[in-house]
Amino acid sequence: MTSVAPQKSKSGFDFSNYSRNHFLDGKGLGGFTATSTGTTIVGLIYKDGIVLGADTRATEGPIVADKNCEKIHYISDNIRCCGAGTAADTEFVTALISSNMQLHALHTGRKPRVVTAMTMLKQRLFQYQGHIGAALVLGGYDATGPQLFTVAPHGSTDKLPYVTMGSGSLAAMAVFESGWHKDMEQKEAVDLVVAAISSGIFNDLGSGSNVDVCIIKKDSTEMLRNYVMPNERAKKEQKYGFAKGTTRFTKEHIYSMIQKEDVFEVGSTAPTPAPLPAAAAGAGGEETMDTS
Repeated sequence: MTSVAPQKSKSGFDFSNYSRNHFLDGKGLGGFTATSTGTTIVGLIYKDGIVLGADTRATEGPIVADKNCEKIHYISDNIRCCGAGTAADTEFVTALISSNMQLHALHTGRKPRVVTAMTMLKQRLFQYQGHIGAALVLGGYDATGPQLFTVAPHGSTDKLPYVTMGSGSLAAMAVFESGWHKDMEQKEAVDLVVAAISSGIFNDLGSGSNVDVCIIKKDSTEMLRNYVMPNERAKKEQKYGFAKGTTRFTKEHIYSMIQKEDVFEVGSTAPTPAPLPAAAAGAGGEETMDTS
């Protein structure tokens, strides 16, 4: 079996280490596993349009890297895309499709359709077979009405009236399954999206912080940033500052960390250094070798 050398990517992604990692894995030196990510993103169709929702926590393994990141990305005036997975991948793949959608609109002279953005996304992700870690919820309103899709990292898609994705998707789907119905009013739909995202926040360690909501209708798009803040830190009831001397100590030593050096102005002459002691001139009074 002959191995094919990986081709250098022209689109910003470099998979040149794939063959190396595959070889090392075959020798028992693996450990190159996919990174577990965390997010809760949802979307539903209501009577007048689409409501999208997302949490705002970004993690690096067990570390919360950003408590208030934005996961609802702009595609066009009437289309938005929620991203779960690798933050950089979701950010850049949605930015790329947003640019292509604008070029498409300028070329055709028509308002772009949601299915066009979905097709561009799935074709892009399918090329990389899941190596671009972007799980997306795409929603918008076009000439055919409200449209809602999910796009998996390997390129498969679904078209449903309500969807969830991310590590908190099961908790969010439980809320949708029990509360969604056809032709919901806007306030009812927004409240259900908030409940679904909150369910992911409180039942999934990878999801957290605040709830972002986006309402897309025929003639308007409304982005509600930090619409609900269930984990807002409360003000402390007391101050925990203690006066100096409250805690006893047995001894104290203060170190001087300031390094002093002589400074001379430009044009002034520096003092002649003192002659070296006899011991420094050479052992037993012998002259040292001239190395000049």
